[in-house]
Amino acid sequence: MLQQFYPQVPHSYTFELNKDMHLAAAHYIDDERAGNCQNMHGHTYFINVTIAGDELDELGFLVDFKRLKQIVHKRYDHTLLNQHAEFSNRPPTTEEVSRQIGEAVQAELNTLANKPVCLQVVVRETPTSYVVFRPKQGDSHA
Repeated sequence: MLQQFYPQVPHSYTFELNKDMHLAAAHYIDDERAGNCQNMHGHTYFINVTIAGDELDELGFLVDFKRLKQIVHKRYDHTLLNQHAEFSNRPPTTEEVSRQIGEAVQAELNTLANKPVCLQVVVRETPTSYVVFRPKQGDSHA
């Protein structure tokens, strides 16, 4: 995979980790205003998740990389995004995909004793377009 550099999130946490991953998924936006995106089409999404915290777990991890991949890759790889319940009320735009990934990751992080936080999720849809999702401090899911 080509090395990617992502926008930095200013923070005061002791540790920050970034996990890059990719997945193949299809979607469509069921609205004529979406132009060509109205037709079903696929992407190889490149995703970066930024996690931070002050405390490590008993193994010395902020969070196990494998856990992050399971949350994202296992859920969405080789699927039609429109068929996922989280997109029943909102179309699976790249913005919504990034939000859903961020919220799913944070929900898992909330179960960990060391309480790391998801600072940002970058979802690259094409070589020339990507979305950054940054939950605001104090959001109920963070």
